[in-house]
Amino acid sequence: MKIALIGATGNAGSRILAELSRRGHAVTAIARHPEKVPALTGVTALKANADDVADLTAALKGHGAVVSSVHFTASDPLKLIEAVHASGVGRYLVVGGAGSLEVAPGVKLIETPEFPAIYKAEAAAGGAFGE
Repeated sequence: MKIALIGATGNAGSRILAELSRRGHAVTAIARHPEKVPALTGVTALKANADDVADLTAALKGHGAVVSSVHFTASDPLKLIEAVHASGVGRYLVVGGAGSLEVAPGVKLIETPEFPAIYKAEAAAGGAFGE
């Protein structure tokens, strides 16, 4: 399958990229710094701006699926979704944390005292993305 991966050089993105390559997919690795994309089988590095709907739409066209692994605090979910819709790609997967998952009825993980304060902004933005 031909897959576009937004955030291909990040912590999660680089691992997803390696696995997609290992499984034989044709991957367009979208990154702010495409020179940091490793040379892997089936991978083409591409610079595209995730904040520019037209630029991202052009980068996504022709793919069977889009995977987004960009930080929630560093992206605008509405722009990402708009670009995916405009590109005509029918599958959109978003990689994120578990902060918005319920750990008890009506209680999200992010709301528990054990949740690390350092991750709250990212987890809150990820929870808002899913709404």
